[in-house]
Amino acid sequence: MLPEDIPTVTVTGRFLTPDGRPLSGTVTFRAPAQITFPASDVILGGPVIASLDAQGQISATLPATDAPNMDPSGWSYTVTEQLAGIPAGRSYNVLLPRERPEVDLADIAPTDPAKPNYVAVRGDSAYEVAVAHGYVGTPVQWLASLVGPRGATGATGATGAQGAAGATGAQGVQGVPGKDGAPGAPGVVQSVNGKSAASVTLTAGDVGALATAAAGSANGVATLGADGKVPAAQLPTGGGGGAVDSVNGKTGTVVLTAADLGALDQGAADARYVQPFGIPVQSVAGKTGAVSLVAGDVGAEAAGTAVLLTGTQTVAGAKTFSSAPSSSAAPTADNHLARKSYVDALGGGEWRASDLGLLTWAFDPAVGNSTPLYPGSGPIRVTAVYLRSAASVTKIVWHFGGYAGGLTTGSWAALYNSAGTRVAQTADLSTAGAEPAEAHSAGGATVSVPLTAAYSAPAGLYYVAWRMQYNTTTGDGPMMLVAESGFGSPPNFFGLTTVRRFGSYATGAATAPATIALASMENGSNRFWAALA
Repeated sequence: MLPEDIPTVTVTGRFLTPDGRPLSGTVTFRAPAQITFPASDVILGGPVIASLDAQGQISATLPATDAPNMDPSGWSYTVTEQLAGIPAGRSYNVLLPRERPEVDLADIAPTDPAKPNYVAVRGDSAYEVAVAHGYVGTPVQWLASLVGPRGATGATGATGAQGAAGATGAQGVQGVPGKDGAPGAPGVVQSVNGKSAASVTLTAGDVGALATAAAGSANGVATLGADGKVPAAQLPTGGGGGAVDSVNGKTGTVVLTAADLGALDQGAADARYVQPFGIPVQSVAGKTGAVSLVAGDVGAEAAGTAVLLTGTQTVAGAKTFSSAPSSSAAPTADNHLARKSYVDALGGGEWRASDLGLLTWAFDPAVGNSTPLYPGSGPIRVTAVYLRSAASVTKIVWHFGGYAGGLTTGSWAALYNSAGTRVAQTADLSTAGAEPAEAHSAGGATVSVPLTAAYSAPAGLYYVAWRMQYNTTTGDGPMMLVAESGFGSPPNFFGLTTVRRFGSYATGAATAPATIALASMENGSNRFWAALA
């Protein structure tokens, strides 16, 4: 929508066939180039195309041709009619002054397109001139009577003499209209290749072509001779130019052979070189070209990564065997593997803990004192054992000479490592499932109590500690197997180590302590037997 400060004129029109049927098509209003309204900050451009509706009518609101502050000024609209069924539509110019805001094309369009071109005159001014001269018909017809385009205007009749006292003289006789000019072409072409003029002249460059004068000239294009080829005169001179006189000494339709070029023909070349079909091996281990194989290409282990079946070899790193390795030879050096039969033979006839279903023990129970002793109610008793190989420990074992039950709360047993840290323990020995079994047979019986959880024990030195609470008056405590203890203070250190194999703590504890101070352990007067299973 145009700004309100730009005056406009609404142009209407209706187009019918002679029998009254509505026509269809368009009416185009075209202003010259672009129109600028500086005060409104608006630039207008392009045609306005009004399409005929179902009644053959159009309506278009356009800027007035005399709008103030307009650049350019003094121009007119070119109206082009393109109607269905009328191959040569009209094209004419009109002025649309702002003093007449509504106008019908029937009042300002030329009535006879075969007559000379009309000069665009404001609609109201044309009407006023016609009335002043007493003409009838449409304003355009009146204007045509007054202005003879391209023809000489007839002489105007002489004006009558002015009467006295201001009386107007009689009107002169109308002059004879001039001859009609040649009819203008009614086409709708507004420009050709960007040129707008009454008589357009195009050059070769306007249509993207080369001028005729460029044919066969410098910086132009080559022409073809009568033989359909570029003449030799238009071919470049110098190296590589001109016709070929001969090829390898041959003229005419030249066909070269291998010998003409000093080359081998196919047969000679095949005889000189080995052909693929003569090579039986096409690839090695899936590789072609300059093949270089590694051990993995042939399913082998690289040197130094496999154990040899024969010969001398050093095997580094820890190795785990899914089954026990075997050897048919007895060890002869410290770093040799030893067969089980060889180790068993070294033991002679001595009994080992494993022979009796135990993991380890303090000593062979058969050499213990035949008279068992009470451990005493309250103190903590300790016996050291040595585990030669890693094992899962689930029980603590003693041998009772006799036991009728009666341990009370505060009784326990535990396993400590060589640093005195507790690694496993039993439940309270007075509770069901943890109390040792009674022993009433001659010679007593070996009894065990379960640990609260199995302990995966590495090989090494361990301490079995226990505390038993019972009624000493009634003799409810167990009588336990001991080593010979007749000596008031039997030795508990043996050899050159500082390991105390038996000992005790006079002050007990209601539950197994997390650690025991090995240096504070007393020798005690009894050496009780204990084992692990």
